[in-house]
Amino acid sequence: MSLDALAASVRRQLALLDYPAHDWVPAAPAGVLDVAIIGGGQTGLATAFALQRQKVGNIAVFDRAAPGGAGVWTTFARMRTLRTPKHVTGPDLGIPALTPRAFFEARDGEAAWQALRKIGREDWQHYLDWYARVLDLPVRHEHALEAIEPDGALLRLRFGTPRGTVELRARRLVLATGMDGSGAWVTPRPFDRLPPDRVLHTAQEIDFAGLAGKRLLVIGAGASAFDNLATALEAGADHARMLVRRPRMPRINPFRWMEQAGFLGQQHALPDLLKWRFTRHIFELNQPPPQESWDRVAGDPRFAITMGAPVLDARMADGAVVLDTPQGAFRADAVILGTGSTVDLGLRPELAPFAHQIRLWRDAFTPPAGEDSALCAASPYLSDDFSFQEKQPGAAPFLSRIHCVTYAATLSMGLSGASISGMKYGVPRLADGICRALWREDAEHHLAALQAFDLQELTSLIPEELVEEAAR
Repeated sequence: MSLDALAASVRRQLALLDYPAHDWVPAAPAGVLDVAIIGGGQTGLATAFALQRQKVGNIAVFDRAAPGGAGVWTTFARMRTLRTPKHVTGPDLGIPALTPRAFFEARDGEAAWQALRKIGREDWQHYLDWYARVLDLPVRHEHALEAIEPDGALLRLRFGTPRGTVELRARRLVLATGMDGSGAWVTPRPFDRLPPDRVLHTAQEIDFAGLAGKRLLVIGAGASAFDNLATALEAGADHARMLVRRPRMPRINPFRWMEQAGFLGQQHALPDLLKWRFTRHIFELNQPPPQESWDRVAGDPRFAITMGAPVLDARMADGAVVLDTPQGAFRADAVILGTGSTVDLGLRPELAPFAHQIRLWRDAFTPPAGEDSALCAASPYLSDDFSFQEKQPGAAPFLSRIHCVTYAATLSMGLSGASISGMKYGVPRLADGICRALWREDAEHHLAALQAFDLQELTSLIPEELVEEAAR
């Protein structure tokens, strides 16, 4: 099957499932969207598709990147393949012809799919680009969200674009902005003491060619740290040592346990204490690097790793970076941080003006003694439709119109849309929650429409005079 034939199959399958077939959301005024989705990566695209299937068509997806550059896959993702097993589905939302397998078999053949271990990261971007095209999703590229303001029963959104500032209004807003969508990639202490040009982050653009012949120290032992270290060695770095605060390398990946219908489908419904305990354990267990990432560097004599080496101090000496650890001092020309992102809503420019009004888990829940977690405590405490809650009831009612499906939604909603593994369950719940909110808001309109409904279905009756004669 060619990709053209597969696209035809997608349209056929959607037509077969097209019930109910008519729109139901009242027409909005010009310049007003029913739903604005921020983020044109996999979660934003799948959310748009889910809403379209529910006949919510007055929507748009906004992404700051140019076409082909949404998400991480062609920017700062430096692994060779996805970390997710190839059989995991998600963006397809149950449409067989939209699954990754259907796409790759149509493009490369069934034998190639069978031989494939994991999907290449750039191939995944090709799949997402095809997905957006075949579904004709309303994506607006080069739109960077700069501000969110309440405007009566709407939200006023301001975007920066190459053509200047664009403003529009929306009834609902979805933040599908990924791993750092509820915070930022940050340079933690003590690395902020070093010259900025000596400290690189795995989530930024890096001139790896410029690192040829350099000595590097890589902080962290996650997948991104390994992938950036490997990329630097492949670009000609002289030596790269990984410093890891943990005494032993993590080996257990909790995502493989989480990939079950029970957890993915029902974790969000647990009481708060159990949500906390599940998520705290997952966050603390962390993920090991994929075997492929380890194998990429393990045999290289320029690679070294030191465990039990949290960085206590950072300084410059004789033109070199010096990092002090319990295992000694290490010198290099530059540092690459694989330290991930932080959850802090105030670090997001679009959320900063009202971040202090958003209810967090630390405002809603006190864990038992000895079960504290700073990461869990900083997570937003979300309603069952992924929307923000007010810290002080009545102070910021517009927050209920903003739906957060970033990675920070994990504690409230389980593994949901910010990872491929959780999309199959999280995205439909999000779309259902938005539809529920829209229906409730418009209930009086729909009631009036029902009361005025006068379409006659029974159109052929016995003439009245015959009925009267039969009665006599």
